[in-house]
Amino acid sequence: MAWDRVALFFLSLGLGTVLLTASPTRSQSIGEDDKDSRSLSHLALKTPGEARAASLRVSVDLVLVPVTVTDSLNHPQTNLARQNFAVYEGDQAQQIQYFSTEDSPISVGLLLDVSRSMQDKIDTERAAVEQFFRNANPQDDYFVITFNTQPRVLSDVTQSTNGIETELGLMRPSGSTALLDAVYLGVSKLRKAKYSRRALVIISDGGDNSSRYKLREIKSLVAESDVMLYAIGIFDSTPFKSFEEVMGKRWLSTMTDVTGGHTATIKNLAKLPEECALLSRELRSQYMLGYQPRDRASDGKWHKIKIVVTSPDDATLLRSYYRKGYYASNP
Repeated sequence: MAWDRVALFFLSLGLGTVLLTASPTRSQSIGEDDKDSRSLSHLALKTPGEARAASLRVSVDLVLVPVTVTDSLNHPQTNLARQNFAVYEGDQAQQIQYFSTEDSPISVGLLLDVSRSMQDKIDTERAAVEQFFRNANPQDDYFVITFNTQPRVLSDVTQSTNGIETELGLMRPSGSTALLDAVYLGVSKLRKAKYSRRALVIISDGGDNSSRYKLREIKSLVAESDVMLYAIGIFDSTPFKSFEEVMGKRWLSTMTDVTGGHTATIKNLAKLPEECALLSRELRSQYMLGYQPRDRASDGKWHKIKIVVTSPDDATLLRSYYRKGYYASNP
């Protein structure tokens, strides 16, 4: 995960209490070769009293991995301890040196499908957005992008959800579906987000039939970003579907899974608000794992991560969601 602002995480590594800060990275568009911005984390340790005396500055490559754990019913699990996690980079076990549970504020972009196919679903979509806000951290900030033939910023960054809900109430679904263009716009806006924790949440009932960007381009973009991407796909059992609707779930999963997020699918429209509430609580229930790679390679290559989670009672089936690797920045 590439961090472009101060990250408010404190830890002890035998050097006293320290504050993690990250080197600034520049914005990256699709196709740019910016390996520094692809690194998961290249951090310098500084004392909280740096303004008074900058005597401690220790360079360290600390890989920070946000992890979400749910049970088989998709309920977040928040009772796990460090010993319930094991981290591997490649085939090599890593020592977890930093562990915390996170309900720190997050910057969230909601990407809402308002294409023609949503005409009979828009009221439920509005109710789902309301449930998402109701279960969120009050300090979170939001923006909303609606998309049909093209994406449009419905509401810019704010902590006031009333205005967003009012604007959404005026929307009338029409046109085709430019989902991929909406993701591109959302990632671009999050580059200037207030908080280091960042996520995009998509609500849609199908694939894409109107974007100028291709799926492979957007997959590459989100894989190299510091944004976690989630989606709720509304896929009913109607036998007559377009190619885009048939491929919708696969397209959403292709984008979300590479970021450490995931795609939830619902067939019963009435379940949409409940699913949004679960997702909102999930964003408030992340674990943060940190380790220093044993090999500490700075080769610009992809380093695969695997996290194994064990249940405290050995009975509950757990699912974990996390980014599956990172690019190690060149020296």
